[in-house]
Amino acid sequence: MDKDSNKATFIFSSVMVVVIAVLLSVTAISLAPYQDKNVRIEKMKNILTSVSIPTETTDTEATFKQYITKQIVLNTKGEEVKGGTPAFDIDLKKELDKAKTGEANNQLFPLFLCTKDGKTFYIIPIRGKGLWGPIWGFISLESDMNTVYGVSFAHKSETPGLGAEIATEKFQQQYVGKKILDKSGKFVSVTAIKGGAKPGDTHAVDAISGATITSKGVSEMIKRTVKNYIPYFKKQDAVASTN
Repeated sequence: MDKDSNKATFIFSSVMVVVIAVLLSVTAISLAPYQDKNVRIEKMKNILTSVSIPTETTDTEATFKQYITKQIVLNTKGEEVKGGTPAFDIDLKKELDKAKTGEANNQLFPLFLCTKDGKTFYIIPIRGKGLWGPIWGFISLESDMNTVYGVSFAHKSETPGLGAEIATEKFQQQYVGKKILDKSGKFVSVTAIKGGAKPGDTHAVDAISGATITSKGVSEMIKRTVKNYIPYFKKQDAVASTN
């Protein structure tokens, strides 16, 4: 075959495309386990961050197992679900999306219990939508199942200096000590207020200046997600009050 012919050039190009495609596929498959592990480690770090546990360690998994003493799965009635998918592996996005497809009654919600300094903290995964894409994180509550102990927010593509500020310590620190229930025990959540929260308001924080949509997204994701755990907390409170 004439090496300078169009046919030879086409064949050579086709073979190279196939070879490169195979190499890329093999590389992707071989790296998948490492990528999955990195995703799991990052999730563990975010969970630990919400309860102010340092994650600058070479063994995050060991730290996670040390402090996260229980993981449970809840249904919409606040009942523990035994068996099935482990709490850590539940895809919260898929569970929340069930509300859009008429499967709200089949939703499952993961909850992580942390034991630190002899106290129990409840860690709730949260997920919502910012200006440019998904936002997510974790919010931890003190043993009273009402007071916010800490939060950890993350995003995919918010604007640096604006919406991306949700991932900063300055913004997240505002949530510490806030309450998700009012004095009557009704769930009211914590809202980011444009223009600033009023002094002494235990249910509000300052929204990010210039990032109204993302701030609203954070408020919405907390309220929409955390409300699903209230039935469980009420059951726990009822049990505690009888002991």
